[in-house]
Amino acid sequence: MKKKPFKTESKRILDLMINSIYTHKEIFLRELISNASDAMDKLYFKGLTEGLNISRGDFEIFIEANKDIRTLTIKDNGIGMTKDELENNLGTIAKSGTMDFRQENQDSLKKPKAASQGEDEAESSAEAAGETDEAGEADSAGAVTEDNSPDIEIIGQFGVGFYSAFMVSKRITVISKAYGSDEAWRWQSEGADGYDIEPFEKEDWGTTIILEIKENQGEEDFDQYLEQYKIQEIIKKYSDYIRYPIRMEVTKSRPKAKAEGEEQDDQAMPEYESYQEIDTLNSMVPLWRRNKNEVSAEAYEGFYMEKFYDYEKPLTYMHISAEGTVSYNGILYIPAHAPYNYYSKEYEKGLQLYANGVLIMEKCADLLPDCFSFVKGLVDSPDLSLNISREMLQQDRQVKAIAKSLEKRIKSELLKLQKDNREKYEGFFKDFGLQIKFGIYNSFGADKDKLQDLLLYHSLKEDKMVTLAEYKEKMAEDQEAIYYACGGSVSRIRQLPQTELVLDKGYDILALIDDVDEFAIKILREYDGKAIKSVSDKDLNLESNEEKEAAKEQAEAHKDLFAAMKEALGEKVKDVRLSKRLKSHPVCLTSDGPLSLEMEKVLNSMPTDQQVKADRVLEINSSHPIFEALTRLEGKDPEKLKTYAFLLYNQALLIEGLAIEDPAAFANAICELME
Repeated sequence: MKKKPFKTESKRILDLMINSIYTHKEIFLRELISNASDAMDKLYFKGLTEGLNISRGDFEIFIEANKDIRTLTIKDNGIGMTKDELENNLGTIAKSGTMDFRQENQDSLKKPKAASQGEDEAESSAEAAGETDEAGEADSAGAVTEDNSPDIEIIGQFGVGFYSAFMVSKRITVISKAYGSDEAWRWQSEGADGYDIEPFEKEDWGTTIILEIKENQGEEDFDQYLEQYKIQEIIKKYSDYIRYPIRMEVTKSRPKAKAEGEEQDDQAMPEYESYQEIDTLNSMVPLWRRNKNEVSAEAYEGFYMEKFYDYEKPLTYMHISAEGTVSYNGILYIPAHAPYNYYSKEYEKGLQLYANGVLIMEKCADLLPDCFSFVKGLVDSPDLSLNISREMLQQDRQVKAIAKSLEKRIKSELLKLQKDNREKYEGFFKDFGLQIKFGIYNSFGADKDKLQDLLLYHSLKEDKMVTLAEYKEKMAEDQEAIYYACGGSVSRIRQLPQTELVLDKGYDILALIDDVDEFAIKILREYDGKAIKSVSDKDLNLESNEEKEAAKEQAEAHKDLFAAMKEALGEKVKDVRLSKRLKSHPVCLTSDGPLSLEMEKVLNSMPTDQQVKADRVLEINSSHPIFEALTRLEGKDPEKLKTYAFLLYNQALLIEGLAIEDPAAFANAICELME
């Protein structure tokens, strides 16, 4: 029989299908199973609209692998196809029978409303669409809307998924019998050369697809698609939530039964035997589509640990159902601890993305902002615009809408955790707080309003972690700013000379110990109307008018002393001045300009040849006995004054945790004073 040519430019389209559209060859099984699901949805729809005695429980997809003749068979008992439908749907590449079905029945096909929403589900729904809905009831045949429209979730829409099977097959045979028809037909093709179609015998309605799997070619392993484990793996990955059972005869093992009268030896290794059994390979009912009130915490936690390969239960989780402009269901998890590679380039953020229960993307990065990249989970939406391979989104409008809703939901959940379970939240912040801080810094402040209430810092006054809101709530009435200090640890910060006066005034200080802290806090600049200042800022404005005037007079009286010390230190410092912040310490080192000493340390620790240096200022405490010693040397012993200036400068470096520039000279200077 002469082959019929494909309609359209089949050679070019099939070449494109096989070589360009799909990234992974294993996708073919997802596509064929999705088509089978569509066929059963169509028959179920027909049964509901025409009063036929058809139940969802009647449907199944059966898979059979035969290694001897290298065939993989996918059978369904869906609506089947007539000869004309075979011609139209399979003889025309990119002709979608599913799309036609959608268009013909668009008035009857309505989206099912979500299951009854809890308070937080309704909140998420309102965020996504500005509205929430109560649910209709679900019967044994599937969910229905309030007006009893059938819940039909047709998957295919481009009519090309079937041809992905040519990536692994040298010949495809389709045997189909339409529901209510007495005729069955066989369609067969080896690719772009065309196809044969002829009458065939088939007892029941539905469609059987037989793939003749290619031989291995170089590094291409086609044998794997005949292996039980690989078929199970692909179905579990992509089609686990197809609503109809996917069944296959699988080989299992069990302990071999003892023969009657044979003695039982408890010490002997048990013998095992293989046996075959029909197994359902998919779970069918997605956890995220079930009513939240019907799912236990153990079920959510077990799903997370199995799905995302974590040995620990999640810290918390969110079950979200949203109806509106873009409808979706999802479950989000916050891990108990950061993955080992979380703060490395190897870590990939993203949520699993499903369309009507079919996995489309393993990690959709666009659903999560970088600041919340620690979140794991999945989103399932029927409203996505996909490209023909379903592996990429055609446009990101829907994804942006979902991402915006998820972002609000994640923040809301974190604030709730912060309020209701502080211990858990502090554990979360210990692992993931850096990412929140990086989010403020990397966005140049664009995300500061979104993230600032999530921040935690150690309070020197209360000796515990506090939020900015908690700090502000306990501020003294006369306190003008929120104060912070930077250092390698809380204990090191406590010892900084700059903190003494601020604490003595009764004001709290936030200890910033992470490298990114000061960069992020400078981006914030203020919180709820209060400026955020470093205890090393040039002007803290903590003195009374009388103290300011006295300090000004004293600085003027000893300006020659400070000038001499500045000259002795040369380019090491930008200035030497009288300090307004010191009480018991003789000196401290501050900076004059946007680059602080802590920033200098952070930037210079990076692997780069360029080194930066802050504009350093040596501040002298006029109330300390060392100041009197300096004034006695003023104009009398310039060499000794130089030595004192050098020693005090290096002392200030040590206090700040900065390296002494010339340790040998520093040691010699101390020895000179000891002689």
